[in-house]
Amino acid sequence: MHDIPDLETARRVLAAQPFSALLGSRLTAFGEGAATLELDIRDELRQQNGVLHGGVLGYAADNALTFAAGAAAGARVMTSGFTIDYLRPADGVLLRAHASVVRAGRTRVVCRCDLSTVDSSGVSTLCAVAQGTVARLDDGA
Repeated sequence: MHDIPDLETARRVLAAQPFSALLGSRLTAFGEGAATLELDIRDELRQQNGVLHGGVLGYAADNALTFAAGAAAGARVMTSGFTIDYLRPADGVLLRAHASVVRAGRTRVVCRCDLSTVDSSGVSTLCAVAQGTVARLDDGA
């Protein structure tokens, strides 16, 4: 049986990631095979056209997918791959990545993630979707 971390433990794991700390990421929900990651959109995260850089969306998807898998399979997991489709330019004041487990198998966990921006009025807009496979690590990995 795998020990499933609680929200506070998951937040400590996120805080221990230097890149996540640099971006100011927050884990706002965690448990029952799902996770939500948020970060404030600020100017230094934008690309030359003024919208959020696709790499930031990729980062958010990657981490949300893996945290969702960890909420189902335990803390010893690592992303093995993901795809992302950008649906529209990401702009607003907040990026929210909500991921959930589609299927947790013996060695792999498949998850999907919706990435939305929230504007200053609180209106949420879906801007990208991702799907990923997360590997369960054994004790020798």
